[in-house]
Amino acid sequence: MSRIMESNITVVDLVKGVGGLVTLPNVFIRINQLIGNPNSNTTDIAKAVSQDPSFTVRLLKVANSPFYGFSSTIDTVAKAVSVIGINQIRNLALSMSVASSFAGLPNNLVSMDNFWRHSLYCALTARILARQARKCDPEAVFTAGLLHDIGELIIFNRLPEQAKESLLLVLDQVDDLPIYQAELQVIGFDHAQVGGELARQWHLPPLLEECIAYHHSIGEAQRYPRETALVHLANILAQMAEVDTLDSGDVSPIDPQAWEITGLDEAVIELVVREAQEEIIEAEKLFLGN
Repeated sequence: MSRIMESNITVVDLVKGVGGLVTLPNVFIRINQLIGNPNSNTTDIAKAVSQDPSFTVRLLKVANSPFYGFSSTIDTVAKAVSVIGINQIRNLALSMSVASSFAGLPNNLVSMDNFWRHSLYCALTARILARQARKCDPEAVFTAGLLHDIGELIIFNRLPEQAKESLLLVLDQVDDLPIYQAELQVIGFDHAQVGGELARQWHLPPLLEECIAYHHSIGEAQRYPRETALVHLANILAQMAEVDTLDSGDVSPIDPQAWEITGLDEAVIELVVREAQEEIIEAEKLFLGN
């Protein structure tokens, strides 16, 4: 099997090459900058959000949806920032805009509807798992789940021949070969590494960077091992929700470390899968709608 791109392009160069096609929305960039500035406050962040009317409308719609279940109506940006919190506003800004951000990266290899449906299922299952584990921020893990496979879109767009070769390698194997291992064989790096590098270049929070980069290799996560293990579990349980099975033999194997690290066990699978299936339609309207 050839490794035709390994010596010709690095992960860093590959991600730099999408800069003209994929950009983060200004509202997210501004929020991210303000959160990193010790002199800024919630008023500054509310003002930044209010400068984007489209985002403001969607933010208030999400904040008032059953998805969050706040007890009182959130009718202003200032109240949204106060009630939801600045870090979660940042996560929401990213979550609500990520699909449209990648609209400029067309590919002929996979259905974008299927890609984003799996990503959203992973986000939902990560959020539910985090609530079960009780030691992580469910909304941060939701965003990590939504972005976990973002590197695939870059590979599909920038290295279409190698991406196709990887997919064919998966199909040709008698024993199930995970796509990330096929990518390693064909390209020399995988979509998790590409996604992690994108998170670095975009200056995303370290938690997101680590969850994306190591969701297939959770033993390498140094700073956020529990959150990374939750996203790993969520990725597999999302597959179960998509094909409507509770049999772990029908999907990719779970790294046994993930249960140990998160403090969860297989008893949560049915609850998580069923809850995600109940939430998916509403979540698609909120996060993947125009």
